[in-house]
Amino acid sequence: MNPDDFVQSLSKGLDVIRAFGPDHKSMTLSDVARATGLTRASARRLLLTLVELDYAKSDGKHYSLRPRVLELGYAYLSSLTLPDIAQPHIEELVALTHESSSVAVLDRSDVVYVVRVPTKRIMTVAISVGTRFPAYATSLGRALLSGLSSSDLANYLETTALRKLTERTVIDPDKLRRIIETTRTDGYAITDQELEDGLRSIAVPIKDAKGATIAAINISAQAARVTTEELSSDFLPQLLRTAALIESDLKA
Repeated sequence: MNPDDFVQSLSKGLDVIRAFGPDHKSMTLSDVARATGLTRASARRLLLTLVELDYAKSDGKHYSLRPRVLELGYAYLSSLTLPDIAQPHIEELVALTHESSSVAVLDRSDVVYVVRVPTKRIMTVAISVGTRFPAYATSLGRALLSGLSSSDLANYLETTALRKLTERTVIDPDKLRRIIETTRTDGYAITDQELEDGLRSIAVPIKDAKGATIAAINISAQAARVTTEELSSDFLPQLLRTAALIESDLKA
């Protein structure tokens, strides 16, 4: 981003809003300045602006946010239908396969989990909604990356720091590109202990009404119990069916 395009006052204003929270519902000017690293003068101007715009209120000493601040996130939150729609389908999939399943979206170089239904702990790192992993090392990530254009994929591979997470992690950009192109053709991705030893996973993309990849759904299993062949032969049909059901509901 060109530094000349960065609006510092907007950034500082958002910092002030983020300074408030469950443990800081009401703060003095000094509290806000301390929490944001702003000078008292800058914090005062920003707080008074928020008060004038009805995003905050003040009793003369303490400041707190007003309900109107919720408008800032409403447009985004109102579009978050995917988790609610996907949840029951994922629960049904887990009940049928007895394996953990998740839905994730792509956020820059990472996948971010938006739905998670585990059967039992299969990773040393606990996974929950909001967990992030490098996209290149996950089946979810490769399914999502397969939805990128060739130029966007090339940019991803050029700008992402690829590092080994296990001995099996593929970090060669050319090999990754070929794997992702194969995923685009096959319609699914399998990773074999690339994110964590002992973990295998298969994922397929979830697409919107226009055919654009908006998310991905996976099934994860312990390598000691499930082979990569079983992932594709036993679980892929049910995974594709679940993705189709989610896509159908999203279009409704």
